[in-house]
Order: sequence, then structure tokens, then C-alpha cells
Amino acid sequence: MFRDKRRSRELRSAAMLVAPFLFVFVVFFLYPLSRVVVMSFTNSPLIGDGDWVGFANYIKLFKDKLFYTSLWNNFYFVLLTVIPTTVIALLISLAVNTLSGRVQALVLTLFFMPYVLPVSVVTMVWTWMLDFQFGVLQPLIASLTGKPVAVFKDPHWVMPMIALVTIWWTNGFNVLLLIAGLRNIPEDLYEAAALDGATAWQRFWRVTWPLLWPVTTLVLTLQLILQLKLFDQVYLLSKGGPFNQSYVLLMQMYREAFQLNHGGYASAIAMVLFMTIMIVSVLQFQLLKVGGRK
Repeated sequence: MFRDKRRSRELRSAAMLVAPFLFVFVVFFLYPLSRVVVMSFTNSPLIGDGDWVGFANYIKLFKDKLFYTSLWNNFYFVLLTVIPTTVIALLISLAVNTLSGRVQALVLTLFFMPYVLPVSVVTMVWTWMLDFQFGVLQPLIASLTGKPVAVFKDPHWVMPMIALVTIWWTNGFNVLLLIAGLRNIPEDLYEAAALDGATAWQRFWRVTWPLLWPVTTLVLTLQLILQLKLFDQVYLLSKGGPFNQSYVLLMQMYREAFQLNHGGYASAIAMVLFMTIMIVSVLQFQLLKVGGRK
């Protein structure tokens, strides 16, 4: 009897603790997701009902040249950002980890500050610095190319420069994750390696890198998911131009939904992007997990 009452109390407590999460999950994720899935099989506008059209939106999407351009630009941006930002964050975290006290806290704060800025402020700052006529970085670009370049209007420069802005803006979070991983590595291992005559490179390769690999895997996976959802920077810096060279899937979805009022077609784009992110991120995580065991 006593055990039954105790179990009942524990179940009630567990239900009360889980209920807020379940409510938020169902209302703000599961229900909207189900609505998007249903809308993707209709010709409905953004607000309102439509007729069931089956796979017509998906067939239309896979015949749309702009879709393939946008998909390629998404993956091109991933190539420009995910590995470079992880490598840069790793180098910064290794350097910051050698500092101590207030100096370390100050340097870490400086690297993290851009991450707390809203995207509108970040793009405004970089638009000013890269302005064709008055940008403070144009002399550097001119020294490399021989002339100033309107980077956000040049098809060859636009995506690399948006990638540069993104790395500068988001890298502070990656540095924090890697710093946390470095601090969890016991100092005893480094002392034992030093006593065995290991060099600095050997200590990094045999001690730091294997123990930091789980955090590195997390950083790579998070970055992949975030960069595939690219929208804000492109919309504010280049509007998808020039000549659709920076046009991405979320911009196509935004155009179809909010400018052309094609809610069903936009939902199909959203579902394809959702499935792409899910499949690619799971595959990457599993590959990195297997690589970490070798």
C-alpha cells in the first residue's frame, strides 16, 4: 500500500515536471510541423484553406531550376563555413586556454561579444567596413585584387564574404564549447605525457585531440544545422544576388510564402529543407562518431 502511494506520488511529480516541456513541444513544434506537412500537399495560400494536390508541389519543386541553385548555394556555404569555423575556434580556444585569470576572461569576452549582437547590427557593421567607396577594408581588398570590389554585388565574392561575416559573428559560441572541453581534460594526463618525453605536438595529438573529439563533433554538427538554415545574413547583405549567386532555400521559401502567397509550395520547400538537414546532420554525426573510434 505504502509503495503504491509512493509510486503514485512519483508519477504525479514526474508528470508535473514533464508537462511544461510537452506543452511547448506540442504547441510550438509538433502542431506547426504537422500543419506544414499537410499544407505541402495542397495549393493553399499562406493563410486559408486550399485544395488537395498530392505530390504536385514536390514535382514542381524538383523541376524548378531555382531550387537546385538554392540547394547548391546552401551546400557551398556549408563548405565555406563549417570546417573553417571549427578549425579557427579550435586554434583560438587552444590559445585562450594557455592564459589565466582576468586576462583569459577578458580575451574570451572579446571573442564572444560578436555572438550576442543581433544580425542586423552585424550586417550593418560589415556593410560599412566593406563599402565600395568608403569601406575601411577596401584598401586590403584592393591590395589583393588591384582594385576595390563591391563584394556583395560580385558573383565570385558574395558567398565567401557572407561566410566570413558569419564566421566572425558566430565563432564565439564554438570557442566557449571547445574551452569547456579543454578544461575537462585532466592535467595529470599532460604531466604523465611530459614525463614520458612527449613533445607539445605529441601531447596535442595523443591527449588533447582524442579527448576533445566529442566536443568537436558537437560543434561540427551544430554548425552544419545552423549554416543549412542560412537566411538572415543573405537577406540583409545581398538579397540573394547578384544573379541568384547567394540565393538559398529559405529565401526561396520566404519569397513563395510571403511575397507570392503560395503557402502550399513554400511548405514543400520547408519540408525538403527539413529532411535535408535531418539526413545530412545524422549522417555527419554518425561518420564523425565512427571516425572518433578509430
